[in-house]
Amino acid sequence: MTQPTTPPRTVRVLVAEDQAAVRSGLVLILGSAPGIEVVGEATDGLQAVDMARSLRPDLVLMDVQMPRLDGVSATREVVAEGLADVLVLTTFDLDEYVFGALRAGAAGFLLKDSDAATLIEAVRTVARGEGLIAPAVTRRLIAEFGRAGAVPSPGGADAAALGALTPREREVLGALGQGLSNAQIAARLTMAEATVKTHVSRVLAKLDLRSRVQAAVLAQELGVEGPRPR
Repeated sequence: MTQPTTPPRTVRVLVAEDQAAVRSGLVLILGSAPGIEVVGEATDGLQAVDMARSLRPDLVLMDVQMPRLDGVSATREVVAEGLADVLVLTTFDLDEYVFGALRAGAAGFLLKDSDAATLIEAVRTVARGEGLIAPAVTRRLIAEFGRAGAVPSPGGADAAALGALTPREREVLGALGQGLSNAQIAARLTMAEATVKTHVSRVLAKLDLRSRVQAAVLAQELGVEGPRPR
């Protein structure tokens, strides 16, 4: 007898963008995607935080430059209160905003000129708990940090903190630094994807990090090697 399958969970998204035309475009793209529901639209950072508190979305798509309260400060409040994951819309000519969003615990970064398919996949990926969105975007972000010579120290972690990790957790941290998804890490290390999720959670807790993106940058900064392809 065939067991009924559980339908995939609908991802509830709050869009925070002060430019009306851009916001409308984001809402149109996401609203037309299967499995995604836009539950609210915020025109500034303060409204984004207030709406996150009242609507409790799964994810906030957050622009960094907004009136009243910028996206970095809004991200910090949303993450600190555990209201939702935050996917930040950014450009790479605004390093201070990117650094700030990283420290604030953003779950992912998306270039503002990304196409519709990339936007939809980024939302779904972050909603699955995989903060490292498109690998190409992640690698570019990390490369920008390295080139600037100003990589922040997420959570204050340093090389000494790595001593708290088990050998397997260190491998997982290195894999995060390579921009690998949970599925890719599972294949690379020959383990179940659920086990990978557990290891990622432990790595973040032990290193006092808020997101996989922070872990990836830290791995790059400290030169933690990831597993090689089999």
